[in-house]
Amino acid sequence: MDLHEVQAYVQASLHEISHTFQKVPGSAVLIRYIQSSYQNDPVRSAIELVLVIFFIRYLLSPSYPTHGPNYVKLRDDEIDELVKEWEPEPLVPAQTALEEAEAEKQPIIVGPTGPKVKLSNGKTVMNLASYNFYNLNASESIKTKAIETLRTYGVGPCGPPQFYGTQDVHLRTENDIAAFLGTQGSIVYAQAFSTISSVIPTFCKRGDIIVADKMVNYSIRKGLEASRSNIRWYEHNDMEDLEKVLKKVVEEQAKKRILTRRFIVTEGLFEMVGDCSNLPKLVELKEKYKFRIALDETWSFGVLGRNGRGLTEAQNVDSEAVDMIIGSLAGPLCAAGGFCAGSKDVVRHQRINAASYTYSAALPAMAAVTASETLIVLQCNPEILHQCRENIRAMRAQLDPRSDWVQCTSDPENPVMLLVFKPEVVKSRALTNEEQERLFLEIADESLTNGVLVTRLKSMPMMGSIGTKDITIKPALKVCITSGLSKKEIEKAGVTIRHAVTKIMTRKPTRQSSLAA
Repeated sequence: MDLHEVQAYVQASLHEISHTFQKVPGSAVLIRYIQSSYQNDPVRSAIELVLVIFFIRYLLSPSYPTHGPNYVKLRDDEIDELVKEWEPEPLVPAQTALEEAEAEKQPIIVGPTGPKVKLSNGKTVMNLASYNFYNLNASESIKTKAIETLRTYGVGPCGPPQFYGTQDVHLRTENDIAAFLGTQGSIVYAQAFSTISSVIPTFCKRGDIIVADKMVNYSIRKGLEASRSNIRWYEHNDMEDLEKVLKKVVEEQAKKRILTRRFIVTEGLFEMVGDCSNLPKLVELKEKYKFRIALDETWSFGVLGRNGRGLTEAQNVDSEAVDMIIGSLAGPLCAAGGFCAGSKDVVRHQRINAASYTYSAALPAMAAVTASETLIVLQCNPEILHQCRENIRAMRAQLDPRSDWVQCTSDPENPVMLLVFKPEVVKSRALTNEEQERLFLEIADESLTNGVLVTRLKSMPMMGSIGTKDITIKPALKVCITSGLSKKEIEKAGVTIRHAVTKIMTRKPTRQSSLAA
């Protein structure tokens, strides 16, 4: 075969291949793309060709061998010995002595919860250990509405929001929350704890600045960790220190000629202390230094204000002056889930960027309807808030001024009363935090023996999280007030708790308690 025949054969083969390739669907589009790509940017075409060749080679290359020269084959007895020696790490840390003691005496409620509950030992006690502030879980109208919704929509949506998980009741609840707070919009999450811990990293990224109160709760701290932003702390509720931190941030960014997103993160009612923020001053500082505010109203929504709208209503601040209001639909609203209210842009951004919203099943329809119904109750019956506040005052009158051992750190309108030992008591007895925790556990047990169920402030999850090295979380006894009990019953419960504190603090230490300490 001479040279001319070879050329003719090659041309005929290429023609046949080209003709066959053109019969493949989409081949014309691919040819036009290659031609235009080569004419516009031949370098890119060369890189794409190299990538295609590498991809084909990768697919055709053999898998990595497991029986190479360095492979050591073990005998069955050697494998069994290695398996016996292996000890998996525990999923959770071992319980402390205090946690074991608490678990042994943990009361078990039989039947529905309420202002008075029946325990597994058959005893009926006053329940001051739940967030049922207005006894709404006993409302027959809310129960009826919840059952109707359950029969219509089922137990859960079984899907994420924005896909097939969003139902008309979710949109109605979001509109009800926005109208209740006076904001442009709101978004509902399926879980209260993950709401604030998801909202923060949705808006704050690496390099951004977050200025946070040193006593913010655990869920906020998880959000701060997830954001990977630069965190600055200011002393708890100290507006002068906050202004110093804000001023320093502004000066540093002016020197470096950089501009990032800047947020102030705080709570309405602080979970670890019980007091409330100075919102008018916060708004003043955020406007002065060009920051945004993320206000966590988990414990103040449904509690503060004439109708329970939270800190904005209680301190007469326009809700639109706060960039993001985050709250819980559990607790006083007796539903589930959480929400974030703000401008339309704030809400829209979360629908595609918030991890807890996008990668979680939607809130059950029954919980959404329950939240809407409880908002209606708060608006139409503000007297239930007044009754709860009367009970708060009655309880405080029996505890804070009359006890020689404890004082209340909570806001006067906070139904979660945190009782801590007075500084002089801690100093005179040289009480460590662990000893205070044990004393409060014994006080709770003594109160339960006399018919009042209370609990302790659980601060253990906070330890080791971001920003906890320089703070001291005081152990506290937690007393949750409810309007489901009469004033006389609340006063009686207060006397019982005060006597339990006195009894535990004035008893002579036994040999058993000394060994336990």
